[in-house]
Amino acid sequence: MQDSQNTGIKPASRRGFFIGAATAGAAAVAVTALPKVATEAPVAAATPSLPPPPENGGGYSLSEHVKRYYATTSA
Repeated sequence: MQDSQNTGIKPASRRGFFIGAATAGAAAVAVTALPKVATEAPVAAATPSLPPPPENGGGYSLSEHVKRYYATTSA
């Protein structure tokens, strides 16, 4: 019977190797894709100026940070 309290060093496994390799591959893809995203021209420069906010507050406003968020979500 195995001791569930065993705190010894576990030998390396194939599963751990493949998980590490997949993580490294995903990181490499992310690093190569990020410079392409940063070099794209901003879409918000072509939009007209925003209307003034409501006097009593509230309401939806298409501000610059909202435009940036929309730009990051579109593929």
